[in-house]
Amino acid sequence: MPRPRQPGRHRRPEPLAAPEGAPALVLAVPGTPGIATRSLAEEVVSIARSELPGLDARIGYLDGDDAEFPTLQAVLTYAAEERTARYEQARAAGLDVREPDGPVAVVVPLLAGPDGALLRRVRQAVMESRIAADLTDVLGPHPLLAEALHVRLSESGLARADRARLFTVATAADGIILASVGGDEAVQAAGITGMLLAARLAVPVMAAALDQDGSIASVAEQLRNSGSQQLALAPYLIGPEIDPGLIEEAAKEAGCSAAEALGPYPAIGKLALAKYTTALGIAPQQPQGAPVR
Repeated sequence: MPRPRQPGRHRRPEPLAAPEGAPALVLAVPGTPGIATRSLAEEVVSIARSELPGLDARIGYLDGDDAEFPTLQAVLTYAAEERTARYEQARAAGLDVREPDGPVAVVVPLLAGPDGALLRRVRQAVMESRIAADLTDVLGPHPLLAEALHVRLSESGLARADRARLFTVATAADGIILASVGGDEAVQAAGITGMLLAARLAVPVMAAALDQDGSIASVAEQLRNSGSQQLALAPYLIGPEIDPGLIEEAAKEAGCSAAEALGPYPAIGKLALAKYTTALGIAPQQPQGAPVR
């Protein structure tokens, strides 16, 4: 027997579930696909499914091979074929069903910030598939990404996990370089999340571009001139979109240690789902960031 709903303003909200026949969430994954990239993407969609029961979540690779790593175009085409097949099977069974309309999928780029070149490729792939699909914006800026950056820095011993607790980290940085890719637009977007990170850590945070010569070194010099002596590099990246060697090179250029990329941090899956549900108009609200400690 179902439990009766708890009365009053303290009752638990009804759990959100994917509407029947809802479009698929297709995660558009940039970069050269491999085992590590697939594991990361699968974990992100697993988080999204756990947040929204019944969600049809799929993974399409910008540089896939349509064998082990399906391309974004192939995933969209297959999703459309499956929807048509379900409709035809229902009609053949004598069911009174409405012909499917609206988008087949909602494509969510697996990017923390704007990268014009990669986003153009995602749009091109959607257009070439000739499938009705909505394309969302990138995941950031968002307070949850500031939280994720904080966690990655603390995991590397470059930041205190919680300023409210009475312990110190000997290697904690007093200045953070937030490394992004995508040019000036990406640096500006990263700077917004950087302000949220600075509020959490109580240290200066400045954004720089990994794909612009001299940008990392210039920001490192600015931070040192302003009084920061122990710097840390925080990649404002999920991971697959760049060669991991770029982060190591940037850290050497700045003369500091680097944290890991954001990777499959739970916030990434939640933000991907938020982009999807907002596109469909079924989200009660955006996911909230953790309070500043």
